[in-house]
Amino acid sequence: QVQLVESGGGLVQPGGSLRLSCAASGSIFSMYVTSWYRQAPGKQRELVATIDSGGRTNYADSVKGRFTVSRDNAKNTVYLQMNSLKPEDTAVYYCKANLRQGITRPREDYWGQGTQVTVSS
Repeated sequence: QVQLVESGGGLVQPGGSLRLSCAASGSIFSMYVTSWYRQAPGKQRELVATIDSGGRTNYADSVKGRFTVSRDNAKNTVYLQMNSLKPEDTAVYYCKANLRQGITRPREDYWGQGTQVTVSS
């Protein structure tokens, strides 16, 4: 079985920073695109950032220049560095990993349980 565990969320003042981590564990043969999503109360879940196995990244316009996604392939861990946080960044942040558990297994998506980020003074 594969598990994704997010950590690093919390309460931060506007303008502050947080670093989220998403650690994948279990039987993992290869991890491909990993994504960060967020969902604010009463809103749909939205894509925040993605990173592929080669380190190529994409960001939502709302976070460009403020958030940075990175990954440590040796640790099967993905990070989301969030700077200049705004109240509208408040949400539960989820990571999703597309991975293969074995060379003959299909690629599948796995989700973490989410971590709360609250930006408030």
